Amino acid sequence: MRSKRKSPSRLRPGRLAACLLLSAAATLPLAYASSRPSDSPDALTAAVTALAPASASVAAFTAPAKPALPSAAGAASASSAESIPAPVADTSAPASYANSVSAAVPAHVWPRISGLSEPQRKQLADQVLRMAPEEKIGQLLVAGIDGSAPDQAVARLIEHRQAGGFILFRRNMETISSTVSLLNELKKLNRQAGGQPLFLGVDEEGGRVTRFPASMTRLPASGAVGQSGDVDYARAVGKQLAERVKAFGFNVNFAPVLDVNSNPDNPVIGDRSFGGSPELVAKLGIAELKAHQEAGILGVVKHFPGHGDTAVDSHKQLPVLTHDLSRLTKIELAPFEAAIEKGTDAVMVAHILLPKLDPDWPASLSSSIIGGLLRGKLGFDGLVVSDDMTMGAITDNYDLGDAAVRFVAAGGDLVLVCHDPQQAQLVFAALQKAVQNGTVSTRRLNDSIYRILALKLRYKLDDSPNAVPSLKRLNGQVEAALAPFGTAP
Repeated sequence: MRSKRKSPSRLRPGRLAACLLLSAAATLPLAYASSRPSDSPDALTAAVTALAPASASVAAFTAPAKPALPSAAGAASASSAESIPAPVADTSAPASYANSVSAAVPAHVWPRISGLSEPQRKQLADQVLRMAPEEKIGQLLVAGIDGSAPDQAVARLIEHRQAGGFILFRRNMETISSTVSLLNELKKLNRQAGGQPLFLGVDEEGGRVTRFPASMTRLPASGAVGQSGDVDYARAVGKQLAERVKAFGFNVNFAPVLDVNSNPDNPVIGDRSFGGSPELVAKLGIAELKAHQEAGILGVVKHFPGHGDTAVDSHKQLPVLTHDLSRLTKIELAPFEAAIEKGTDAVMVAHILLPKLDPDWPASLSSSIIGGLLRGKLGFDGLVVSDDMTMGAITDNYDLGDAAVRFVAAGGDLVLVCHDPQQAQLVFAALQKAVQNGTVSTRRLNDSIYRILALKLRYKLDDSPNAVPSLKRLNGQVEAALAPFGTAP
């Protein structure tokens, strides 16, 4: 994600068609078995109907020559690499946490979120079932803000509970005090509206991807950390990233980057990656992630299933990767699998087309990749976050509202709409309609809300105001932390 603003446009089929021509030969069905990535590729081939788990209640979409989102009644295209089942009919409201409605309707199996007690799980499930649909839909959205203070559009999102969080960029952070003031005002508005605590997020990776005022000492890029190969150094940098995020009043950092830097011509990753070795990226990335978790900051690993070998910037165009699952398993997926095994709570999915996994939809809109690969094969049951839906890869090829619906129906949880609060309202309306007409089932929606509220509970989010931190203290902490590694600014 980056802060360059781009106005969403309607579908431009010619661009996506050109992307698909790059891999027209890759149309054979591909499925994911329950085996681990270390198994042979042949062992991963299963019936295509196993791609989307029934628990995801993924709506059926067509995959016509012009990629668009038709109604849920459409039939899956024979040319697609996936066969998406029709939505599981909700014959009744989901069962309570422990009981089934009847022998024919099993108990709702809620997502497996670690770190919660059994009473907390039961209370959370009951809370989800009691929430109004509109309040649930709002929790799916993280919106961007124009300027350094909440305007009427932002206030309206909060007042009507149409956003579960916000993301800030450099455009919102003129000074330390103004940034803290902005976050405190968002919290105040949310307290007054009686909403769930807000996710307040930022992209703070170190190096060139930093959003904070220029007066703050910049932390080293992941590439510089990777050159050291030092886990302790990665942990120290991760701790400082998390501590400065926390000092401002943020509770989410969209980092670390787990992309493997395997393409020297990549225009968007480069030194944002720890390096060209999957093992190195996993080792150092997990060290930074753990430092975030220990500081009480929700770290979001990105950009699944791997943006490191692209030659196109997804902020501007839709990248295409023609790798098959065997190659992806060895390189791109390895750091994400390691992070999942080590307990990452959130994964961001990239806007990348992988024709050998799904020739019709980019990863962020694909039930094969979100439901089949990430949730099914890799066993991730945590929070799935979209990359910014206002990036060119999406807005130049899809309707924004339809894309958000597709992401949620495919198994995604948190939709990032990083530019223009009016666009967040558009996405809210599209999701509301999709829930009403069954394109997004009640159970699919409830699973996402459970994950969102579970992490807000686990990370002890609240809307208490923050004091303005001392610039001297923040910069001094960085210098002290990095001095033992000979890299203090």
